[in-house]
Amino acid sequence: MGGFADLIRDVPDFPKPGIVFKDILPVLSDPAAFASAINALSDPWRTLGLTAVAGIEARGFILGAAMARELGVGFVPLRKPGKLPGQLHEVAYALEYGHDRLQVQRDAFAAGSRVLLVDDVLATGGTLVAAAELLQATGAELVGAAVLVELRALGGRARWTCPAPLHATLAY
Repeated sequence: MGGFADLIRDVPDFPKPGIVFKDILPVLSDPAAFASAINALSDPWRTLGLTAVAGIEARGFILGAAMARELGVGFVPLRKPGKLPGQLHEVAYALEYGHDRLQVQRDAFAAGSRVLLVDDVLATGGTLVAAAELLQATGAELVGAAVLVELRALGGRARWTCPAPLHATLAY
């Protein structure tokens, strides 16, 4: 993994007591580690004929945009409410420390688009599952999902019932 795994640090009690936040900033700020992480995230998807990568706000934007560049495809952000113009698809979901919503522009994907969903961490799975539902509402084909880190103890993978594969680069 090029040593980038050693740079991910735990931040206890963030964003609230009892949550251990996986901080990927040290990976992002080190050019070699960042490149290694993007290569590792991208490798399983290189030959699948993707047409776009969809990244979940906010850290999924960073990873997803870099992956889209690496894979030679477009990037589409999945945003929180109030950030996108035009007609939107929206989904509400619960996460380990509250509730939220995701939106995407209705015309973000062309018919037949083959899309990879990207986020930084798979915890309880609520955000990733909601994002998959949102992509399916657009008519895009969800080819798979990629996360940099999976927190196994929180059981998020069990909530992933999509037929598309889910790949985690690192698991804790």
